Amino acid sequence: MNRRIFLKSAAAGVAAAGLPQIVRAEVLRSPGPNSRVTLGVIGCGNQAPVDLAEFLRIEQVQVVVVCDVNRASHGYKTPEQYLGREPVRDLVTAHYAKMTRSGTYRGCDMTADFREVLARKDVDAVAIITPDHWHAIMTIWAAAAGKDIYCQKPLGLTIRDGQEMIRAVRRHRRILQTGSQWRSTPVIRRFCEAVRNGAVGRPLKVRTLVAPNNFKGPGPGWQPAPVPEGFDYDMWLGPAPLAPYHPDRCLYRFRFISDYSGGQTTNFGHHSNGVAFWALGLDDTGPLEVWNLGAEWPPKGDLFDTATKVHFGARFENGVELECVTDKRQFGVRIEGTDGWIETDGRTITASSPAIETWEPGPDAVRLYDSPNHYRNFIECVLSRKEPAEPVEVGHRVTSVCHLGNIAMKLDRRLRWDPKAERFVDDETANAMLSRPHRAPWSYEVPA
Repeated sequence: MNRRIFLKSAAAGVAAAGLPQIVRAEVLRSPGPNSRVTLGVIGCGNQAPVDLAEFLRIEQVQVVVVCDVNRASHGYKTPEQYLGREPVRDLVTAHYAKMTRSGTYRGCDMTADFREVLARKDVDAVAIITPDHWHAIMTIWAAAAGKDIYCQKPLGLTIRDGQEMIRAVRRHRRILQTGSQWRSTPVIRRFCEAVRNGAVGRPLKVRTLVAPNNFKGPGPGWQPAPVPEGFDYDMWLGPAPLAPYHPDRCLYRFRFISDYSGGQTTNFGHHSNGVAFWALGLDDTGPLEVWNLGAEWPPKGDLFDTATKVHFGARFENGVELECVTDKRQFGVRIEGTDGWIETDGRTITASSPAIETWEPGPDAVRLYDSPNHYRNFIECVLSRKEPAEPVEVGHRVTSVCHLGNIAMKLDRRLRWDPKAERFVDDETANAMLSRPHRAPWSYEVPA
């Protein structure tokens, strides 16, 4: 179905139902159409219901279309999860139906092709909640289509992905919020402000935690399987290399295959390293060196090939050394300085002294971006055109240190990095790992 036929048939279906495609402003408790943001959701897997629930709570938001290559199935993070474009469309429909007198609603469309979402004139912004290997192309094409973007972390599969995302977002003057919610968490903000204001003295070391892998691969000798009905596998692969289908390749478990993700290094590492970057004022730079500290990997021949144990180090220009390591606690950041240490698990703060642990900002304290809700912050910035809590450049820098850690762990050697040029120094083998080829017809280039 081409775009014109799709849009015509979608509009006809809404008209036939006698329902408006856009919910009336008074139904949404919104002051008017100028303060409403129409949203398209691209990716209806494990994270989608979480993000969607937050967006649906915002009065100015109306979700008008959802998109996924999977019509509907079980087999995501848990066996009970039943997700895909139909179930997620139904979640949206049920939410808006509660706001109508009739108790019914048919104003949310669905499609298997994200290009249909980007072609719609009634979509102001998109939430990209897909596997990592799609983040860059979808973001770049969305920016060119005039859409603002909420893109789940990590920002891209490679360093080049992030660079191209920055160019597109800035060229087309779009708002992009990186989907890492810790920057909109009051406990994290107080933790980072304490460090910024010298509560632990001069920072020397930071330790960031990454969750263990929560699934094992099928092991060496795995065999291809038939593609399930209702699943557009070729579209799911998209720019990634052509590969035989296996149920452990897709849906939630893509996370552990390097063609689609950087593993838990980029998944949970973006969270913890992002907090460290914020606390240490590193949002506009990167390390000078990265090295392997003892990463572990699946057996050769397994479908899964990302690290089973993450462990790498990095050194920054200010002298701070970072250690990123897998830990059963899943998330945590500890910063040691000349006057003590401070640590957070995202819910509480502990420290080497009561004075550090209970630090509160004074009238002259350095204050950081105050965003109590990451999703609402994005929508507010779409309306105001102000910068969000984690804009594209910051998301790229945080994702980058995770990519660099993966490269150092894979090559198992100390690597020198130029954070301004964003290149390894005198190591072309490592530099070749900063980008990936795209499978045709997919590319950064936006079709005319």
